[in-house]
Amino acid sequence: MRKLSLILAVLFFACNSSKKPDEQAFLESLDSTKVEGPAISEEAISSIIQQIPSPLEISVLLKESGTKYDKGFLNSADNLSKYNSNYRKSLNLGIYGTDLGYTNIYEQNQDGLDYMAAIKELADGLSIGQFFDIETIGRLATNSKNLDSLLLITTQNFNSINHYLQEQNRANLSVLLLAGGWLEAMHITCQVAKKNPDNKELRDTIGEQKIILENIVLLLSFYKDIDQNMASLLNEMQKLQSEYEKIEIVKTYKESTFEVVDGVMVIKDNSTSEIKITPENVQNITNIISSIRKSVIS
Repeated sequence: MRKLSLILAVLFFACNSSKKPDEQAFLESLDSTKVEGPAISEEAISSIIQQIPSPLEISVLLKESGTKYDKGFLNSADNLSKYNSNYRKSLNLGIYGTDLGYTNIYEQNQDGLDYMAAIKELADGLSIGQFFDIETIGRLATNSKNLDSLLLITTQNFNSINHYLQEQNRANLSVLLLAGGWLEAMHITCQVAKKNPDNKELRDTIGEQKIILENIVLLLSFYKDIDQNMASLLNEMQKLQSEYEKIEIVKTYKESTFEVVDGVMVIKDNSTSEIKITPENVQNITNIISSIRKSVIS
């Protein structure tokens, strides 16, 4: 599975570089409590992003498992009006981005349009709407042949948004975007796994997230003493992490080799990992994720 940026790789955001951010509008939209927080370098966040599987990739896996589209797995776009703080807007912007990726993989265009509209409104509310070109998003998202272009554009765009938020002393919003997108991807995966208990690939995908969760917990921990909402989310994620400690990942090292892909010499990692995860582990993880998600979307 390719490693791509988690959140915006599913949001299908196309960056409109001709528009300059309206900094004053952004500052006016901030919550009353300013989160100064320790500065997390763009490089640190980008490094973690590269380790996180895109929800879009997970959606492809779900479709390939033979599971039918189920809108009931998703956070309804009708919940948009509930998100009236930057904390809730950021988390649910990530969640809706994952939902958009899911609808696109299953070619549910009408549902996709609803999520695109919700995404645009949340982005505008955070004063980062200038990074979201809905027309380009729609054009690319309706043609599966454009998938690689989409992923490249959206990865670049997340870096632009992250850079902008860093300049505004709002790196915490980048962290929340990531956390929300990952949480929704895991929620959908767990729900599908519940219906397909014998699907080893789905179980392994859930187990692999142990390492990813460690990174998300690390990012959230930077804000635990200065942001009550993020401290609360961290506490819930740490409960999930405790369950993940019961899962063992055994990696077998094999020497890398070189191969030619599309005329380019690349290094192939031949190492393998065995995920030791039980049905009970999956059930407990599913329950905890459902609980965290409910508190975020309600």
